[in-house]
Amino acid sequence: MTIDSILPDPKDPRLSRAVEGVDETGQPKSISVIEERPLTIYLNSQEIVTAMTIGDHPEYLALGFLLNQGMLKETDQVTGIDFDEELEVAVVRTAGITDVEEKLEKKTRTSGCAVGTVFGDMMAGLDGLSLPDTPVHTSTFYDLSYQINHTPSLYMETGAIHGTALCQGRRILAYMEDVGRHNAVDKIAGWMHQNKVPAADKVLYTTGRLTSEMVIKTSLMGIPTLISRSGFTAWGVDIARQVGLTLIGRMRGKKFTCLSGQHRLVFDQDLSQVPDEDKKMRRKGAEHD
Repeated sequence: MTIDSILPDPKDPRLSRAVEGVDETGQPKSISVIEERPLTIYLNSQEIVTAMTIGDHPEYLALGFLLNQGMLKETDQVTGIDFDEELEVAVVRTAGITDVEEKLEKKTRTSGCAVGTVFGDMMAGLDGLSLPDTPVHTSTFYDLSYQINHTPSLYMETGAIHGTALCQGRRILAYMEDVGRHNAVDKIAGWMHQNKVPAADKVLYTTGRLTSEMVIKTSLMGIPTLISRSGFTAWGVDIARQVGLTLIGRMRGKKFTCLSGQHRLVFDQDLSQVPDEDKKMRRKGAEHD
């Protein structure tokens, strides 16, 4: 089955708006600013969390968040996802009652922080995890980096946002953006689950830091390779090595650094044929920031 790629829509009027101000000389200036709005996520009748998001793809975000936090299992039958734009609520419904609802209800009463208590469950999900040893060609990194830098995006329009792309070979399958890098990854997870997209031969590309949570989410999604333009945290590297995730950071121009899972890399790129990265395309801020 062929699945159409899903890409950012920087012209969506719901996602940004013009704001008037002045520049450093005191002259009037108008810039495009990203919107930020709450989304409250429910699992059946249990309220789980309120996340701040740009507001696109709320169904994917809700489903992906629950999957990545271990509140939904792949075997749970999702019967529907209801989104109420006016109430800013997304409800993920399952055929049966999940064991998470009782656990969260108890932990919410005792600690008041449902999401924080779930982090331990996410770590526990890594026990015995073994990612597929799918080879990945370094030549694809440069092609994907070029494509992502040249794809119209909210980042290029407004800044103040993270992007994450799910890739297969040289093709971008899904490119999501949000104010939080974790939200962007969760949207990818929800999209993959809804479209039954396998993970074994995929690469996840992110503009955010390679933190422990980013590594955990990518690993639990079953994706064997994670790439970022940004840097690493030590714990992120430790977890990647534990599960055998190929972890690549500081991917800019001709350069990258791999700190885990080097055994998957096929070095097939002639670096003399890779052009230096155009300064205008470096994702350090929108042109008009």
